Amino acid sequence: MRRGLAEHVVGRVVESVAITHPRSVRRHLEGAADLAARLTGLTVESAQRRGKFLWLTFDDEEAALVVHLGMSGQMLVQHADAPVEKHAHIRATFGDGTQLRFIDQRTFGGWALAPLVEVDGTLVPEPVAHIARDPLDPRFDVESVVAVIRGKQSEIKRVLLDQGVVSGIGNIYADEALWRARIHGGRLASGLSKPALRGLLAEVGAVMGEALAAGGTSFDALYVNVNGQSGYFERSLAVYGREHEPCRRCGAPIIRERFMNRSSYSCPRCQPKPRRR
Repeated sequence: MRRGLAEHVVGRVVESVAITHPRSVRRHLEGAADLAARLTGLTVESAQRRGKFLWLTFDDEEAALVVHLGMSGQMLVQHADAPVEKHAHIRATFGDGTQLRFIDQRTFGGWALAPLVEVDGTLVPEPVAHIARDPLDPRFDVESVVAVIRGKQSEIKRVLLDQGVVSGIGNIYADEALWRARIHGGRLASGLSKPALRGLLAEVGAVMGEALAAGGTSFDALYVNVNGQSGYFERSLAVYGREHEPCRRCGAPIIRERFMNRSSYSCPRCQPKPRRR
């Protein structure tokens, strides 16, 4: 989505902003009229992200537009004359006749302007300041993250999902990376060696890079790029969603286990469970 915004939105001037659902701007405490007024006339300077936090910066504004996608948020670039989608709650019209539409069926997401603050040498919106760098960030420090992980007395998968330790890893990609690294998600983080953790983080980066190249993992029509196209990384998944299907490496049936009110998928042969004390 960030790549799509960088291609289709950066450099364009916001001509007007229409907000049709108050929940979509509830995080902007000054209200819908203030948000629309402050965005009007600005030129989009960049599209950035950290983990799954997304934001736009502008030429004459010291704040960034933070986009919370929630569970169902979409950012679509359409021509202004195209039919308006049922759940298009915000429409920013640019001077060239295109629109950036925020579509959110469940209204868990929204837009808000937030001041930029410096964290570890990088400017990020204030609501994003607590989010760690992710493995695709050029300034991601593997050794520092390994040291933090080894200090955690918790299951390694739980640590991977902690956005304050390392960001951008969701349930799907955690399972995929753990399978590639031959590590069961229930292993204690502090019990893994430094080489094992370096290898795991390398697999995380590889999975995320391959998924980005494939446009992401789209299980339904809610997860699409800014042009409405779905990603096709689902075809490359090794374990996630493949319960009872053969492991692509050893042939053992993939198993599904309950984990943090969701599901974990693993190979019982390649990723043996840790022994309980």
